[in-house]
Amino acid sequence: MSVVKINVLSVPAEQRETLEKRFASRAHAVESSDGFEWFELLRPVEGTDQYLVYTRWRDEESFQAWMEGPMKAAHQGGAERPQPAATGSTLWSFEVVQQAAPAGA
Repeated sequence: MSVVKINVLSVPAEQRETLEKRFASRAHAVESSDGFEWFELLRPVEGTDQYLVYTRWRDEESFQAWMEGPMKAAHQGGAERPQPAATGSTLWSFEVVQQAAPAGA
């Protein structure tokens, strides 16, 4: 079964637009990665400043290959690299043990 990685980003209110624009500018950056299955950026509605970056992968090896390759390269840079929009980050990991889709899908 697949694995799910959820990156929990603490984002101050004044940085929300910046974070969302940065993700939008990198649209389609992960879709061609081997083993990639799904991505969603979830904006908090109330009670928290934490965004959730949801990705789903065929297996742990696919995720690790992306982390050590394309993701690592995208997050490296020199002095011109902008400051992060998030003030903190935690990675949650899950294995999919059950799933369902709409009937007929």
